[in-house]
Amino acid sequence: MWSAEEGRKGALFRVSRPPKVRSGMVTTILGRKLGMTQVFDENDNVVPVTVIQAGPCVISQVKTKATDGYDAVQIGFGELKAKHVNKPMAGHFAKAGVEPMRFLREVRVEDASEFKPGDVVSVADFSEVAAVDVTGTSKGKGFQGTIKRWNFSRGPMTHGSRNQRRPGSIGQCAYPARVRKGLHMAGHMGDERITVKNLKLVQVDIEQNIMLVKGAVPGGKNAIVSIRMA
Repeated sequence: MWSAEEGRKGALFRVSRPPKVRSGMVTTILGRKLGMTQVFDENDNVVPVTVIQAGPCVISQVKTKATDGYDAVQIGFGELKAKHVNKPMAGHFAKAGVEPMRFLREVRVEDASEFKPGDVVSVADFSEVAAVDVTGTSKGKGFQGTIKRWNFSRGPMTHGSRNQRRPGSIGQCAYPARVRKGLHMAGHMGDERITVKNLKLVQVDIEQNIMLVKGAVPGGKNAIVSIRMA
């Protein structure tokens, strides 16, 4: 649905897309990236997969249109000792009647009245799903130059050249007499929120809460990721 907002420079058109929701189910689950391996498909082809320990996630809060203006549930993942919980969060978990959890995320649903605090979201809900979108935080690389960060080409290595890894020119002369915004330069690399879409869900192990996703997902080992039905 298109909506227009009046700004100082005229009408600004923005597209608002509804969140991905499915009737009667929570479409997102939290998990921990365990690493990568490979499996073989029915044609004996090697398939690189990422192993994710997904859930179980417990619903700790339910939001409805009557109370909050929209339908959503809050899911939690990961154990957390009571001594590490502050008083506001301890009251939040006690009100829901659930154990403290380390990671909390809010997920939109079609009808929040179908859920209640204490309900469990597990990998069994993804057993019939063909593809997923995985969101995580990429590995931080620190301050990096333009060759590593932006795949620049290096300069000559011989004949008196002294600009092997220098970025080169960063602009023009009298006009525009400034460095343009967004210019690729050296700087902090990685540690960004990244979503990889439409990854094939190769296998789901309900007993061990494990799912195998084709390809790589953001983050290192033990990184927390969010898996959403594509």
